[in-house]
Amino acid sequence: MSQLSKLSPQPLWDIFAKICSIPHPSKHEEALAAHIIEWSKQKGFHVERDQVGNILIRKPATAGYENRKAVVLQAHLDMVPQKNNDTVHDFTKDPIRPYVNGEWVTAEGTTLGADNGIGMASALAVLADDTVEHGPLEVLLTMTEETGMDGAFGLQPNWLQADILINTDSEEEGEIYMGCAGGVDFTATFDLTREALPQDYKTFTLTLKGLKGGHSGGDVHLGLGNANKLLARFLAGHAEDLGLKLLELTGGTLRNAIPREGHAIVAVPADKVDELTALRARYEAILQNELAAVEPNVVFLLDETKTELKAITDDCQKRFVFFLNAAPNGVIRMSDVAKGVVETSLNEGVVTMTVDKAEVIFLVRSLIDSGKNYVVNMLTSISKLAQAKCKAQGSYPGWQPDANSPVMHIVSATYQKLFGKTPNIMVIHAGLECGLFKKPYPLMDMVSIGPTIRGAHSPDERVHIESVGQYWTLLTAILKDIPVKN
Repeated sequence: MSQLSKLSPQPLWDIFAKICSIPHPSKHEEALAAHIIEWSKQKGFHVERDQVGNILIRKPATAGYENRKAVVLQAHLDMVPQKNNDTVHDFTKDPIRPYVNGEWVTAEGTTLGADNGIGMASALAVLADDTVEHGPLEVLLTMTEETGMDGAFGLQPNWLQADILINTDSEEEGEIYMGCAGGVDFTATFDLTREALPQDYKTFTLTLKGLKGGHSGGDVHLGLGNANKLLARFLAGHAEDLGLKLLELTGGTLRNAIPREGHAIVAVPADKVDELTALRARYEAILQNELAAVEPNVVFLLDETKTELKAITDDCQKRFVFFLNAAPNGVIRMSDVAKGVVETSLNEGVVTMTVDKAEVIFLVRSLIDSGKNYVVNMLTSISKLAQAKCKAQGSYPGWQPDANSPVMHIVSATYQKLFGKTPNIMVIHAGLECGLFKKPYPLMDMVSIGPTIRGAHSPDERVHIESVGQYWTLLTAILKDIPVKN
């Protein structure tokens, strides 16, 4: 952690380094929660947890600021666990290994957890730094945001005392977020039947890898490759001509991360092996041409393999593969209101398969509920055509923009005063917890800010060092500029 200890501002980077040293993937945040609670008690802060595990820490106002509006700084405790295929790492046991790479901090072969670890570190650093001037202050750290927003869903009214909430989960310095997309998970499940392979068949593993992956909301407009879709495209296009039989197909690990890798175990007649080999090379060349600008490292591999698996029967195979290939993916519509922002999208995020079941999990996002419902209806229709069971669950609301938000205007004016330029007021096509907070706290004024993070939800995740300093300068100045409570 010595590299991070040399960065400014402190103690933000030291706190972030400590966060990295304690495993905290989604649903495994307890060790980090326990550390933060003990740290808070040692510093004399009031700290408590609610029934779903959210942590609330309170610090009294700086002398002379007692009559200011109360502010809650909010971050989530968990991080997305993604690693490169050749990286040995257990996210439930092993620390993240951050290092400085030029102007950025990144991690060795895994996600960094700057989403939302930098925001969490900034909130705790405000608590720790008595030179930061502020009114009555709360820090809210929520549970399991990345896999279902559990903490935000469980937040109860009358727990927070603040008038203003500053969410720290945005990923672009110079942008102020005042709205976000809502989302819903959609799962299609196929019942599989299997049969023995004919005697003259040979089995192979098709592997699609080398994709960048990324955040299924923030990066969806970039045109990145989706391993599940690209595998399905090949199978749907060539299975019939090759007499190909599918034994297994899996890809992706998280519904909110664009799948970077996928593989299929297939079998073809011995006299079709050369044709399969040639088609593999041709398809790889097609992808490398189509995706040259955004996915320069994509490869499509074919390796002979041995397996005891039986083949999926022809009817099951057609319904499953055609579903994967036909399912919409990526940007569905751009917003008419927020120019340049995606309105509605979806990610064919995870495909898993057992002996008798196959499951496909999508994350659907939209700035408007009708857009979300439209995509769910599309997926329901193709599920029914493919004779798959389907369900939509875990729906969470978007955060409706408020152009008259007082705190948004305070943040904008403070930014302009500090940096001599006007920030961009934005709506983000990712899921922030603010929309859910509005249910128990409808009158709370909210805004979201953060440093520049690239490659979130992928092993390429990195945070821009200078932007962290700018974000810290802005955050501490905002706290000083919060007005008197009426």
